[in-house]
Amino acid sequence: MKNKAQKKPAEKIAESIFTVCAIVAIFAVCSITVYMIAKGTPALRNVGVSPLLFGTSWKPTAQDPQYGIFYIILTSIVGTAASVLLGVPVALLTAVFLTEVAGKKLVGIVYPAVELLAAIPSVIYGLLGLMLLNPLMYKLEKMVFADSATHQFTGGSNLISAVIVLEIMILPTVVNVSASAIRAVPEELRAASFALGAGKIQTIFKVTIPAAKSGIMTGVVLGIGRALGEAMAINMVAGGSVNLPLPFNSVRFLTTQLVSEMGYAEGLHRQVLFTVGLVLYVFIMSVNLILQKIRKGAVMDE
Repeated sequence: MKNKAQKKPAEKIAESIFTVCAIVAIFAVCSITVYMIAKGTPALRNVGVSPLLFGTSWKPTAQDPQYGIFYIILTSIVGTAASVLLGVPVALLTAVFLTEVAGKKLVGIVYPAVELLAAIPSVIYGLLGLMLLNPLMYKLEKMVFADSATHQFTGGSNLISAVIVLEIMILPTVVNVSASAIRAVPEELRAASFALGAGKIQTIFKVTIPAAKSGIMTGVVLGIGRALGEAMAINMVAGGSVNLPLPFNSVRFLTTQLVSEMGYAEGLHRQVLFTVGLVLYVFIMSVNLILQKIRKGAVMDE
């Protein structure tokens, strides 16, 4: 009884600290939301919602300025979706290999390498992409469009390069979280599957992965968050032109739009860039909410 009485003040202090942290987090999110709305909506009134969000011409410094960001929004959607569709299966299979197939010695070599990928700064990925990937893409581009008289050559700085770099960047996040989720699956489930006559591969894909799907979805959410928020590496390999997001076109993402022009923008141009930031914010929040609902559905199914 005495020990319980002594714990009460400590518990109250801990509860107060947790409450303050929660309030600060909520306040920070609300403050960012209010600020982005306040700074991002004036351009919608001045330029117009339709010309801004659905216009395809970006000429902020022309005699008759045009601020269409539809291609930029579309590029962010296509680039992120492609990197996730390509990266998540690779990451999931890597996590399965490390947790269910590989021996301890091999895991001791591969797993630190995966963790090292997460520690590499994004600018290094961009530099490697610029020096190694873009020249290869340029050779491929010259082969594909050798007889074309209309194609504008990009030197390898195109959507494909951006997608590959994003795919590599999300791998360690998804691998680490997915591997932790798979390890957390009780051994009893695997034993029951083997007892019913299932093989190792059947057990992995019919029992282990479904049991770990809520944790895997968390890894996917974090990977998408990194892909959506990346700017520096993509700015170095994507080319930076506002074009339709076709594989060999030089493109610009929402994040790289802000990085490229915020330093010198002023007046209405600067207001539009804040609107770009607001669109990116809404986009990220929407994707996270959708994925959170999917994850909760996965938990309920379990």
